[in-house]
Amino acid sequence: MLVKDIMVKDVVTVSPLASLREAMGLMRGKKVKCLVVDKQNPHDAYGLVTYTNILQTIVAEEGDIDLLNVYDVCAKPAITVSRELDTKYVARMMVTHDIRRLIVTHENELVGIITMSDIVDAILGLVDQQ
Repeated sequence: MLVKDIMVKDVVTVSPLASLREAMGLMRGKKVKCLVVDKQNPHDAYGLVTYTNILQTIVAEEGDIDLLNVYDVCAKPAITVSRELDTKYVARMMVTHDIRRLIVTHENELVGIITMSDIVDAILGLVDQQ
């Protein structure tokens, strides 16, 4: 099974210049736990912003969600994998490095996102078919 077979293709993105309030509103409106942070130019890297990043900033650093931008708190560069990669390698990478989600690319462009839940759901689907 390849990454492209189970990845989520409908990825919600956000500008790195968006405020944390805008990002949180987008997350709530789209009912997602993370956003992919857009590249600023073709040679830039994608980033990820999650509820955890935002909460750490608000609580630990007493950050103001109107004054801080997404680029202040996002994980960048985010780890990316090819859509053509076998999911067993993705699962191994996630477990070994304690990673919950990865950005999926094709020719260095965003095509999806894959999470541990996506992989587990796919495995359970295979078990149900037997």
